[in-house]
Amino acid sequence: MSSLKRVKAIKHGPVVSFLAPVVFGLILFLGWFFTANAPGVKTWVLPSPSAFVQRFSTEIKNPVLWHAVWTTAQEALLGCLVGAIVALPLAYLIYRSQILAAAVEPFLGATQAIPAIALAPLLMLWVGYGTLPIVVLCALMVFFPILVSATLGFRHLDSEVLDAARLDGADGWKMLVYMEAPLALYAILAGLRNGFTLSVTGAVVGEMVMGGHGLGLVLTSQRNSVDTVGMFVTISLLCVMAMAAYSVLYAIERRFRRG
Repeated sequence: MSSLKRVKAIKHGPVVSFLAPVVFGLILFLGWFFTANAPGVKTWVLPSPSAFVQRFSTEIKNPVLWHAVWTTAQEALLGCLVGAIVALPLAYLIYRSQILAAAVEPFLGATQAIPAIALAPLLMLWVGYGTLPIVVLCALMVFFPILVSATLGFRHLDSEVLDAARLDGADGWKMLVYMEAPLALYAILAGLRNGFTLSVTGAVVGEMVMGGHGLGLVLTSQRNSVDTVGMFVTISLLCVMAMAAYSVLYAIERRFRRG
C-alpha cells in the first residue's frame, strides 16, 4: 500500500477530533504567552494573554459591543444570502449549458483579481452609504467561491444515477429538485461555509471604508487610539463568529451525509 493510500485509510474518532484542535490551540497559546513575555516586546505591540482575558471579560459585558457584533453578523449573513441567491442558479445554468460556461467562466475568474477594498469606494458612489453597500460588498466576495463549489458539485454528479432517474421519468424541475440538487448539496454547503467566512471579512472591510456601526467601526476606533488589546478582543470575536457559522454549516452537512 502506498503512503497516500495509508493516509487515506487512517480514520480518527470523535476523541481525536476533539483533542486535536485543543492541543493545537494550547500550542498557539503557549507560543503567544512566551512571545509576549519575551524581553523587549512592548505590550502595545503584543499584549499578554492575561491582559487579553481581562479586557475580554470586561468588553463582553458592554451592550454597545454586542450591538456591533449583531450589526456585523447581519451584514455578513445578508451578503452571504444575496451572493448565494445569485451564484446557485448561475452555477446550475453553467452546468447545463456549455455555451454559457465557455462565455462566462473566464470573466468570473478575472473578478477575483479585484481586491475588496478597491470596490468599496465604487460601491459608495453607485449605491450610497449605509448597510446596503456593505451587503453588496459581502455578496461580491462570497459569490465566486459559492459559484465554483456548486458548479463542481453539479459537474461531478454520477451520470449513471441521473440516467436511471431519467428512465423513471424524472426530468426538468423534478430532476433538479429530487436528484441533482440533493446530490450536489455537500459541495453547495462547502461553498457556503467558505463564503460566510469571507462575508464576515467583507462586512468588516466595508464598515472600515464605507462607515457603519459594526465591528469594523470598533476596529477603526481602536486602531486610531493604538488600543492593541481591544483590537485583539474584537478580532477574536470576529473569529468566533466565523467559526460558529462554519461549524453550524458543517454540522448540517454531516447530518445530511448520515441521513
